[in-house]
Amino acid sequence: MEENLQDTQPELTPDEADASLFYTEDGHVVGELVSHVGELIEDSNGDALAELIEPLHESELGDLLEALPPQYRSGLIRLTGDRFDFSSLTEIDEAMRLEIVNELPNEQIADVVAELESDDAVYILEDMEESDRDEILSMVPFEEQTRLRRSLEYPEETAGRRMQTEFIAVPPFWSVGQTIDFLREDDDLPERFHEVFVVDPSYKLMGHVALDRILRTQRKTKIASIQEKSVHPVDANLDQEEAARILEQYDLVSAAVVDEHQRLVGVLTIDDVVDVIQQEADEDIKRLAGVGDEELSDNVLSITRSRFTWLFLNLITAILASLVIGLFDATIQQMVALAILMPIVASMGGNAGTQSMTVTVRALATRDIGTYNMFRTIRREFLVGLLNGCSFAILIGVVSAIWFSNTNLGVIIGIAMIINMLCAALSGILIPIALDRMKVDPAIASSVFVTTVTDVVGFFAFLGLAAWWFGI
Repeated sequence: MEENLQDTQPELTPDEADASLFYTEDGHVVGELVSHVGELIEDSNGDALAELIEPLHESELGDLLEALPPQYRSGLIRLTGDRFDFSSLTEIDEAMRLEIVNELPNEQIADVVAELESDDAVYILEDMEESDRDEILSMVPFEEQTRLRRSLEYPEETAGRRMQTEFIAVPPFWSVGQTIDFLREDDDLPERFHEVFVVDPSYKLMGHVALDRILRTQRKTKIASIQEKSVHPVDANLDQEEAARILEQYDLVSAAVVDEHQRLVGVLTIDDVVDVIQQEADEDIKRLAGVGDEELSDNVLSITRSRFTWLFLNLITAILASLVIGLFDATIQQMVALAILMPIVASMGGNAGTQSMTVTVRALATRDIGTYNMFRTIRREFLVGLLNGCSFAILIGVVSAIWFSNTNLGVIIGIAMIINMLCAALSGILIPIALDRMKVDPAIASSVFVTTVTDVVGFFAFLGLAAWWFGI
């Protein structure tokens, strides 16, 4: 598909080029744009480069950076200089971002950080070496430096790290007219905002007023008379996933972030929340597969190290399953059909357990499972496992009986299928719940335990029944 799109792209001179022509309808970078940008970098044509990327949104510019060969990325930034949108660095993965900023002088990064919104600046600074970060912050104006240091003091993946420290706060005794004049005349305001916060002299949060409410109210009206109580302020030390859940649950566009003394320190906006939700979902999916925090731009050695531990644990569980099989080696030698059918029982149990585990882990992450519905959910999974077990027991029992002309073998594998499907369904929900109660991330550890249970139970049930039934 990409080749066809490239074939249809017109040959453009640098003056005629428009980067938007090199994007597919679903937002993917067409290869010809990468080649065109590479040629301009090799020619050191900064003006043409700047003109080419100027229409791009920061996310599209991030896509372009990811598509460029490593040797061209810093060249693109160097040649376009102040005309490069550095907020695009927040749209690329950590390894690539560090690679880019490490090639830039700290003086240039300091200039960039001073111009970016605080949440974007923190996003770039937080992964850098502490010595480089301190040097960069020392070159930033004092007021901005103070705000950034305060955000960086909060733990990683908390609301304090993700918040934007630019916000608008007014005292309750101001009138609507004073507030409107302030919004019009002050040059040091956030680029976009949806509400004005109300604070007391010690900056403790009292409430907020939506912009539309301000615009519809008479100028003489006091802010105190139209403010709404901020019933869902977010603690700065709250985990970012929990903070995102608050905005999602209450359909908030933004939320005040407060410190331990209930003083207003920042605001968490919906664009940050969308990024957090995507990031957390991405982490959960990767952890279920045992690939950790790996990024597409990571090198071979780091990816190998990331995956080795998980694969090693799976090797241990596979050996455990093999030991169970070894207990019935004499049985298998006398009935080769058992060796042929064994993988079916284990595989079906593993897949059923994965289905139950995936639904449970996601429900735990979104707090959809609680004390009020836990037993109802467990009963549901039990019944689903029982019904699926019976259905597939009949199916594989009939197939096995016809295949090996042995009705008894069909009955044995059918019973084993029911037992393993039931164990798979229960382990798929009980193991994640137990891990969550023990404060262990179920996304990380559930898979290896569920796989072990389904393999061991499946082999033991099938081979044990066969040994008992046939007296082998």
